[in-house]
Amino acid sequence: MSYLMKGFKRHSSVMCKVAGSLFRAHTLKNAFGINEQLKISRASSQLSSAKTDSYSYIVVGAGSAGCVLANRLTEDPHSTVLLLEAGPKDTVLGSTRLMWKIHMPAALTYNLCDEKYNWYYHTTPQRHMDGRVMYWPRGRVWGGSSSLNAMVYIRGHAEDYNRWDREGAQGWDYEHCLPYFKKAQTHELGPDRYRGGNGPLHVSRGKTNHPLHQAFLEAAQQAGYPFTDDMNGYQQEGFGWMDMTIHKGQRWSTASAYLRPAISRPNFSVAEKTLVTKILFQGTKCIGIEYVKNGQRKKVFANKEVILSGGAINSPQLLMLSGIGNADDLKKLGIPVVCHLPGVGQNLQDHLEVYVQQKCTKPITLYSAQKPLNMVRIGLEWLWKFTGEGATAHLESGGFIRSEPGVPHPDIQFHFLPSQVIDHGRVASTMEAYQVHVGPMRSTSVGWLKLKSSDPNDHPIIEPNYLSTERDIWEFRQCVKLTREIFAQKAFEKFRGPEIQPGNHVQSDKDIDAFIRQKADSAYHPSCTCKMGQTSDSTAVVDPQTKVIGVENLRVVDASIMPSVVTGNLNAPTIMIAEKAADIIKGLPSLQEKNIPVYKPKTLETQR
Repeated sequence: MSYLMKGFKRHSSVMCKVAGSLFRAHTLKNAFGINEQLKISRASSQLSSAKTDSYSYIVVGAGSAGCVLANRLTEDPHSTVLLLEAGPKDTVLGSTRLMWKIHMPAALTYNLCDEKYNWYYHTTPQRHMDGRVMYWPRGRVWGGSSSLNAMVYIRGHAEDYNRWDREGAQGWDYEHCLPYFKKAQTHELGPDRYRGGNGPLHVSRGKTNHPLHQAFLEAAQQAGYPFTDDMNGYQQEGFGWMDMTIHKGQRWSTASAYLRPAISRPNFSVAEKTLVTKILFQGTKCIGIEYVKNGQRKKVFANKEVILSGGAINSPQLLMLSGIGNADDLKKLGIPVVCHLPGVGQNLQDHLEVYVQQKCTKPITLYSAQKPLNMVRIGLEWLWKFTGEGATAHLESGGFIRSEPGVPHPDIQFHFLPSQVIDHGRVASTMEAYQVHVGPMRSTSVGWLKLKSSDPNDHPIIEPNYLSTERDIWEFRQCVKLTREIFAQKAFEKFRGPEIQPGNHVQSDKDIDAFIRQKADSAYHPSCTCKMGQTSDSTAVVDPQTKVIGVENLRVVDASIMPSVVTGNLNAPTIMIAEKAADIIKGLPSLQEKNIPVYKPKTLETQR
């Protein structure tokens, strides 16, 4: 998603010099968190200087789930926690301001397309998408993908979690998940029956009030869709203002929300640039992990449990490297089998999306913000005050609708952007334009991932199997047709130029299908590769307590344990999963809120 800060790549040396000057201008230590840097340095050094090489818990991956677990588990002063992250810190000299490429919301494309903070995965050639190899960025830095994502905070629909419960994840229905969404959150609009008001994760609404966002919401209502004042609350269906993990003009990743506040605890140790290569077992009992840091291979042990929070690619990869997975596949690679668990790496689900783009007849998009002088002005304002056009990701409006009559709850998602995105933001915008990111939420195509080799440094083989069913192809066709209908409404009349893509020449179903094959891309929501379910389910990897089936003292807590993908972005649900799992690990009873009202359409006989 490249827009506002794309051109900064041509001027990053200037920005670094400016940042340095501003750094010197702020002489008070706390302005740049120098005290935090000292705390972080002490915590990081504990791994090498500690007298013991064992901890109560080892958490693998300081991402959206791992940071939450590290914080919550170290609330108990009697538990020691070691958090290991393959990537670097998300700060420079303890400062988030100096690491503006991560923490300036509008600069998000830097790290989406930079291997320094990103695993930079690619799929196999997709046979139903003209043989295209798809790009999958995943976070490899403190905060994980919450340090790379577009900062959209979407929980999914209540029925997603009720479906999980039916699919075997007992105790993960909406009434048992909503309290953990609330526990995590502080919403700037204050607490209510759906929002939290006292959690570490700050959530805000956009401040730009951009006329194109207003036009999009007005056009959606002209097309017959409802306005919803909180798509994370009572009513997901409809169009409205997006919630974002932005706080006081900065990205609010799980590193900012959970990791830094816990960093000074004496029972907490964290190490960056540390690649975990294997889980250690005595028989089927997990006892620790092996890792590589600074070229040296070492072991560290867990008295209680090892918890994998590497995400939907890294967690199943590490399980398989350690002998947990399909026994036949492991034997072919010479990996000793600890436990035959054929579901590992299977059930891979993702959201695919496409951009419908329209030329804008007025110079009000973010195109002008990409001119060098404007970028310097925007960058200076953000570096000095954390305000202005750099303080938002600009995905401030969106919505959810049903694709056809009979669908019980939304299965299509929209993100609106007053700019143009080309090739994941790797190519600069060329004109005044606006676009919608649109895609199906519950595709029936399911994929898998497998090890390429027994080398932990080799990326696994990723096969999402996109567009492999007729239903998925039909849903995407609907996405294009329904988006065009919204863009054709009166609210866009004074802004609407020619359609850029698909383009007015693309009208038949056959031509729309060809456009989708050529232009659809991942929405970066891989999930479900260590599916949670009952022990009687041969495809399940973890049980509803997040314990890996067939072994002891090993859990997986991240987006990989979703039984099925949710209706929306995955960061908020992943944080919820970790909050709920932390209580499970601590032996606490689950929070629960009964009889929460959830919107249902008055009739399913119509699409809207």
